[in-house]
Amino acid sequence: MSLPSRLSVHAILTLAAGLLSLIALSAVGIAADLAIRIEAEQRIFENTERAAVDWIGAMNQARPPPPVTTSDVNLLQLVNSSGQVVSASRAAAGRPALSEYWPPSDDRIEHRTECTAAQCVMFTAVRPSPQEEQLLWGGESHIVYAGRRQPAILATHTLELLLGTGALVVSVFLAGATWILVRQALRPVEAIRRRVAQVTVTDLSLRVPEPPGRDAIARLARTANETLSRLQEAVDHQRHFASMVSHELRTPMTGLRTQLEEALLYSDVDPRIAVEGALSTLERCQLIIDEMLALTRVRTSPHRPEQVDLTALVREEVARRDTKVPIRIHAEESVEVRGNPVQLTEVLLNLLLNAQRHARTCVDVSVTRLGGQATVSVLDDGAGIHPADRERVFAPFVRLADGRQRDPQGSGLGLAISRAVAQAHQGTLSVEDSPQGAKFVLRLPLAPG
Repeated sequence: MSLPSRLSVHAILTLAAGLLSLIALSAVGIAADLAIRIEAEQRIFENTERAAVDWIGAMNQARPPPPVTTSDVNLLQLVNSSGQVVSASRAAAGRPALSEYWPPSDDRIEHRTECTAAQCVMFTAVRPSPQEEQLLWGGESHIVYAGRRQPAILATHTLELLLGTGALVVSVFLAGATWILVRQALRPVEAIRRRVAQVTVTDLSLRVPEPPGRDAIARLARTANETLSRLQEAVDHQRHFASMVSHELRTPMTGLRTQLEEALLYSDVDPRIAVEGALSTLERCQLIIDEMLALTRVRTSPHRPEQVDLTALVREEVARRDTKVPIRIHAEESVEVRGNPVQLTEVLLNLLLNAQRHARTCVDVSVTRLGGQATVSVLDDGAGIHPADRERVFAPFVRLADGRQRDPQGSGLGLAISRAVAQAHQGTLSVEDSPQGAKFVLRLPLAPG
């Protein structure tokens, strides 16, 4: 396992900040060291050159008196072509020539640094002009050396040591500041982690704290809460599904058990009749299970939307229905939505079957566009639904008295499945007011364009 994988995000960010700051500050320190050295050398050579030129300008005899020096440039020597020191400042008197270097005639001023075992000297070598040499020394070549001892800032590595120490101290400070800031920034994440750790399957109502703002942590908290909400909704659906199935299957399963026990206990019971009754009960159980699974799939499974023409879909479904109760269609052309055609067909089928079951003479179906929505209304001329029951009919297994009489074998899940499909398509399904009968209205968003 590599080192980064063993470190926490907190430690990785701190280490990265420290290393990056150290690299950046080291680069700045190197640049600063070079700049300081170059500036110091230029200033020293400017002073030594000025001292040499001033002394040459003041010479009026072959052996000039010792020059008056400054504390910065205290080593001045006049050397003849034989390498002998003709005149020198007090600090340079009694010592050999500062250098054996002799500038060429075409470049009479040179800056140099030469070192011995004792010290390093920075100096400027200046040759007087030929006119000056002719006037003072009869044309013999001479040279003036003006220099000083190399300062400690250039002779030692003290500057590099100071800059390196400063870069290291600042990098450590920045790493410490990063540690504190990252810990402060990750505090909401730790709060989210602790809250998520408290969430259990038996209690999905907890939500993580949402910090203000729109940064990544705030978006993470909102996404976590949305995920927990969807998870809670899915678990609630599963619990509701299990509760409803167990409740609805209890009665038919009890009846099935009773039929089979009677067939075993009483010899006068016709086994064929008992088996036929058991099969009928099992068919009802199978119907309940299939429709409950369909309802669960609609609520929890994503669908792949397609372009669906509701007008064509309604005409196709009406054409398949029997003509005992006529169906009249009032539809605009090409009313298109985005959705699952199989699920939408099932909704239309449920609404048409329900309307034909309760209608007296006919059923009216209309398909229109209204306010950016596709509207499908199915109206029968039956007894209608009392306003107090208009929401109850969409609950699973809820069947009104009139519905039980007209369809004793129904499961009471058709309208629940239809509303779930409508909601999965960002639409609605409801019962609205009508002069006569029940009016079911399906509303879906129109397809773009």
